[in-house]
Amino acid sequence: MTAPSEAPAPTPGPPEGADLLVRKAVVRVTGADAGADPAAFYRLLHREHGPVVPVLLDGDVPAWFVIGYRELHQVTADDGRFARDCRRWNAWHLVPADWPLMPYVGWTPSVMFAEGDAHRRRAGAIGDALAAIDPPVLAGLCGRECDALVTEFAGDGRADLVEQYSHRVPLRIIARLFGLPGEEIPELVRDVAESLDADDLAARAHERIHARMRGLVESRERRPAHDVPSVLLSHAAGLTPDEITIDLLVVLAAAQQPTGNWIANALRLILEDDRLNESVQGGRLSVDQALQRVLWDDTPTQNFIGRWAVQGCDLGGHRISAGDLMVMGLAAANRDPQARPAGGRRDAATRAHMSFGHGEHGCPYPCPRLALMIARTAIEVLLDRLPGVALAVPPDELKWRPSFWMRGLHDLPVTFDPSGTRP
Repeated sequence: MTAPSEAPAPTPGPPEGADLLVRKAVVRVTGADAGADPAAFYRLLHREHGPVVPVLLDGDVPAWFVIGYRELHQVTADDGRFARDCRRWNAWHLVPADWPLMPYVGWTPSVMFAEGDAHRRRAGAIGDALAAIDPPVLAGLCGRECDALVTEFAGDGRADLVEQYSHRVPLRIIARLFGLPGEEIPELVRDVAESLDADDLAARAHERIHARMRGLVESRERRPAHDVPSVLLSHAAGLTPDEITIDLLVVLAAAQQPTGNWIANALRLILEDDRLNESVQGGRLSVDQALQRVLWDDTPTQNFIGRWAVQGCDLGGHRISAGDLMVMGLAAANRDPQARPAGGRRDAATRAHMSFGHGEHGCPYPCPRLALMIARTAIEVLLDRLPGVALAVPPDELKWRPSFWMRGLHDLPVTFDPSGTRP
């Protein structure tokens, strides 16, 4: 593991706010640093820089990287000091219009950047709409969608479980919960895949997804149904159609890639370890335990932007200026030596990890429960339908995407005997 690249030498002049943070920055953080060996990367940061690290993001934009478990808990719990509205950021003058991280920080009138009563009103309505989904109905939907996806490649004897399965499962289920017509789901799958790239195709894909959500809300205004948009339209919070449209996009984005990576990361863990695979298949270890282990050790959302300091304060031995950006080191906090025993492992059943965030802006109830049901069903259906499934390459040949923000595989190639698949 090589050390993270050093930040540039300080430049003369009286630094203030973000410019002061630029001078304090000790490392650049990149996808290459975190993607190759995140455990080693976070250990190095903990050992050499402590729980809060002044860093430079892409384009040498400064931020505080909060990697201590206690400090991250403090940041996510104290909305009075660390809030979500990015318009208070003191570094906007350093951010180019084409900054690659603009989708994470560009303000939109969504629940993501709302604060106080406005956030509680919108997040509460989303939570109520999702909580209204009957668990047995969701379980049946998950089983049918997962089974249909497996059937598409069950006769081939090989598959890529990322592209053909794990990233499609949550999207198809969310589309059904939103009430999208079945014939529109394949187009939505393609648009979401294109939207993850940083090019003109991505921008047009975003526009199509937004138009599809807007059309869905308009149709439910005319004719309500038993789905999430209809519940939001009738909710006592009185959300406007525009609010519902953009918040549906937030739910879609929050559910698709993190849950898809959670499924794939857990399948990798199970398939590369024969003893673990036997324990899961034999019922000695539940799929839930494997999924919790992934949240501790390979959580899909590694880091997240973020919070902005409302006022000057002290954190982790540093003086934070009003308007400073805080990057939440979820994966690093899960590996904080102060929060884990000397052996470095946590009981797989322990759910005190930070993988779903924390506090008012953490992943709201019942989203973690719904994501768990989707991920569990996806793994159980696959292992049941393809009992002899195995990795098609040695584990050390699997390639991780070089992202500082997400932990996910490029692909997960597997083989199996098509004659042995279960109907």
